[in-house]
Amino acid sequence: MEASANARDRITRRGDASESAVTTSVETLLFELSGERYALPMCDVIEIVRAVAVRALPTAPAITLGIIDVRGDIVPVLDARVRFGHPHKTIELSDQFLIAHAGPRRVALHVDAALGIELLTVLAVDDAGNLPSALGHLAGVAATEEGLVLIHDLRAFLSQAEAVALDAALESTRSTAESPTE
Repeated sequence: MEASANARDRITRRGDASESAVTTSVETLLFELSGERYALPMCDVIEIVRAVAVRALPTAPAITLGIIDVRGDIVPVLDARVRFGHPHKTIELSDQFLIAHAGPRRVALHVDAALGIELLTVLAVDDAGNLPSALGHLAGVAATEEGLVLIHDLRAFLSQAEAVALDAALESTRSTAESPTE
């Protein structure tokens, strides 16, 4: 998946004077939550890992399920279901974590399954029309043979307050882990 780091370089814009909406072809990772399909741009995806036990992070925002250790790095696990309006689900062995860049931090999204990589023609959210305004973390929408796919922008996934609370909770965990025990 490291080859996907240059995915932004492969994005092409199409449009002409007769089209009011601009579409973009984006390489995405499709994933499933509660029977619905979603996507992340591949340039944000680091890797896919099997779900593992999550350690609690008590002072983190509600969207945070906890933290996991990914090869020595502490990574917060975010509950995408909460953000996408689905009911909470406990982590099962068949679930997966999508490790991705969310702005300056690495995060893990708890998903039912990663479905594969697909090049999607994406319509910008501003041009999509009937989407609820509460979906401020959307980068675009794509129509596929299986239906609409919402493309998410992880840089906007957390609100400013959630990001600050998560950073404070992570810092508290790091401080506790580094302090000597008596």
